[in-house]
Amino acid sequence: MKVLSGVKLLEFAAIGPVPWCGMLLADMGASIVRIDRPGAARAPDNLGSVRRGRTAVEIDLKSDLGRRQALELVASADALIEGTRPGVMERLGLGPQECHQCNPRLVYGRMTGWGQTGPLALRAGHDINYIALTGALHAIGTAEHPVPPLNLVGDFGGGGAFLAMGVLGALLESRSTGQGRVVDAAMVDGSAALMAVAFNRMHLGQWRDQRASNGLDGGAPWYGCYATRDGRFMAVGAIEPQFYANFVRGLGLDEAALPDRADASNWPVLRQRFAEVFAARTRDEWAAHFEPHDACVSPVLSMTEAPDHPHLASRGTFTTIDGKRVPSVAPRFEGEAVETAGASRTVGFAEAMQLWR
Repeated sequence: MKVLSGVKLLEFAAIGPVPWCGMLLADMGASIVRIDRPGAARAPDNLGSVRRGRTAVEIDLKSDLGRRQALELVASADALIEGTRPGVMERLGLGPQECHQCNPRLVYGRMTGWGQTGPLALRAGHDINYIALTGALHAIGTAEHPVPPLNLVGDFGGGGAFLAMGVLGALLESRSTGQGRVVDAAMVDGSAALMAVAFNRMHLGQWRDQRASNGLDGGAPWYGCYATRDGRFMAVGAIEPQFYANFVRGLGLDEAALPDRADASNWPVLRQRFAEVFAARTRDEWAAHFEPHDACVSPVLSMTEAPDHPHLASRGTFTTIDGKRVPSVAPRFEGEAVETAGASRTVGFAEAMQLWR
């Protein structure tokens, strides 16, 4: 038994954070039925293992029959997640009001970029737009310009993860009160929440509102990446004094002979010195050199290399699905086998209903 065994979740097909959220919940044991558009099973699937653990059923939500079928599934669900623009589900007759009429205990999880309310609620956007307005994008990159951190901050960290947390929290309430709840998960809200520590430090005068000028944004020479002789990189996170001392010794340098790192005016000199040393060896040579040292120094691995790292391999951080190496289960639960949800499959409506009964 997994921690969410017995939880029945209805997922309306969407892109980005909604199926990723579904992956997390499926791996934790939730039974998920995904409603797809007609013909979806014949279309190219660019989500692959992200859609694992679902039973898919194709329903035309714009038809009266499709709406009735969807509401039948809603009536048996503990929760649902959807990722349409505000008002779309209401126009389909599948908004929170209609769904709660047939299932008062339902948790209704809504994932949007801008949120259900506000001047931009109906505006189109993507991860980069949401993090741009929250200060997150401004804080990430080089001194010269921001660098989008893939779509990790808005879509997944600030979106899907907060949707999952909101749904799980509302499920706890629903099980104790019998009353459902609407979860308004907005990527702008989640992205802002991820920046809480940086905002607090700024208000305390411990963070400059300028990229690459702080301890954790690449400004400090002991927290960043350095090119090696073979054009690859090593990552350094030697923040604390003891780790910094180990890092400097690992480079073969004398800390007493280096400029004081507490003075930010010395950072360019330190960075240049560290860069010169790192450039003398290859990445793998440095990785082997620092392996026995507790100095917070790691090789920067590619996506192809990462699954084979001994630590990740020992934990089963990656797994193989359909012959492809993909991320495995997170988080882990003590005493529970580390295994991903099974492959997704498409069934007819009657079979989908039977599975939940």
